[in-house]
Amino acid sequence: MVMRNVVVVGAGAAGLAVAARLTARGVDCVVLERGPGVATSWRGRYDRLRLHTTRRLSGLPGFPIPREYGRWVRRDDLVSYLEAYARRFDVDVRTGQEVKRIERSADGSWSVRLTDGSGHAAGTVVVATGYLHTPVVPDWPGRDAWRGTLVHSAEYRDAEPFRGMDVLVAGVGNSGAEIAGDLAAGGASSVSLAIRTPPHIVPRATAGWPAQLSGILFGRLPARILDPLAAASARAAIPDLRRYGLERPTDGLGTRLRASRYVPVQDVGIVRDVMTGRVRPVAAVRGFTETGVHLADGRTLRPDAVVAATGYGTGLRDLFDDAALFDETGVPHVHAGRPARPGLFFIGYDVTLGGLLRKVAIESRQVARRIAAG
Repeated sequence: MVMRNVVVVGAGAAGLAVAARLTARGVDCVVLERGPGVATSWRGRYDRLRLHTTRRLSGLPGFPIPREYGRWVRRDDLVSYLEAYARRFDVDVRTGQEVKRIERSADGSWSVRLTDGSGHAAGTVVVATGYLHTPVVPDWPGRDAWRGTLVHSAEYRDAEPFRGMDVLVAGVGNSGAEIAGDLAAGGASSVSLAIRTPPHIVPRATAGWPAQLSGILFGRLPARILDPLAAASARAAIPDLRRYGLERPTDGLGTRLRASRYVPVQDVGIVRDVMTGRVRPVAAVRGFTETGVHLADGRTLRPDAVVAATGYGTGLRDLFDDAALFDETGVPHVHAGRPARPGLFFIGYDVTLGGLLRKVAIESRQVARRIAAG
């Protein structure tokens, strides 16, 4: 087993950022990545994906995202940027290295074991696999009996395989809303959007002012202040969609953010698509038959395909014996720059209204300083 000062698990934005900061400080560091290259999770996202955060506020420490990528960076351009970032800071990334177990050794160091039986010993481990790690599809009653197509949003790339089909998208987060719009524009015969909880919707930008900046300015306000502020802003900026079947949320944005790490849906077309009937809001999915999908309001749809935009799990519980590290959703209790245990850090698990990549950049500096200081 090779001994390392620091092992970083995951070569996404968080892992690369902290590894680059450690390398710059002269700390021996290796990054283990399960996929064939850096930014594996970003490579697998749908084709139309763009960042909802601005280029200037999404760059990692020491190397801004190139200006030619535009204000709202495309998925492929972000992957290219992360590849260039790893090269620029000479980050030691080992691909095809899937971690199976992380354990504390008797001497206080950490053992990182891989699925191929090999491993690394390290004084410090930084876990940066992200909270969008393991696709989750609800165990809907009758799901296995249904004869139609069922895919998670992680498998969705573009609308072409669904051309001419009636499609139901289950889940109205940012991915669900964008995939629904992509299907409508890409030739699906009809698109329904199953909604369990009415979403908070915000414009991506208003008169050039990005929603991200509002999130940075107001996101840390207590819920009793943020809730009415966000509600008033939404009423002014977003049309009333109740006549089209999309209710207003009953809980405040700040309340939902604190309770469930929720971020609002940024409108990159979903409001227009709902108002024009290209995307039809319907009640939440309750179960399946061989040929139909039962909804919470008692109706039954008969789509050809269902895209489950139903979220992800962290997959972290499978790596550790110490269940006390995580909450009921699998997110570490202690993260965001602080050690969860001596020599153990989790980075990239904090959800804020200011943007994930911006937060990752801040955390990477904090973690690198702590590790370098010993």
